[in-house]
Amino acid sequence: MADVRTYTLIYVALLLLGTGKFVFFEAPMIGYQTALAATFVLAIIKVLLIAGYYQHLREEPRSVTYMMVTALFMVLLLTVAAGYSIQ
Repeated sequence: MADVRTYTLIYVALLLLGTGKFVFFEAPMIGYQTALAATFVLAIIKVLLIAGYYQHLREEPRSVTYMMVTALFMVLLLTVAAGYSIQ
């Protein structure tokens, strides 16, 4: 189990990543498409940090991690299929 220092560092990292999303959209030199792509990258990093540390997936057996990745992949497939059927 991680200690308080690790959780504090993860919290600060999440806070900085959340601030980064705001900065990307407010900076005049960054275009909308670039800000959107950077926001997606930051969101993926945040999800990995939250799942790994706060949901304790780092301490679980690898089979649980593989099951979570498979579930995420299925959700993404369902989202793409739903978006395709709307058009």
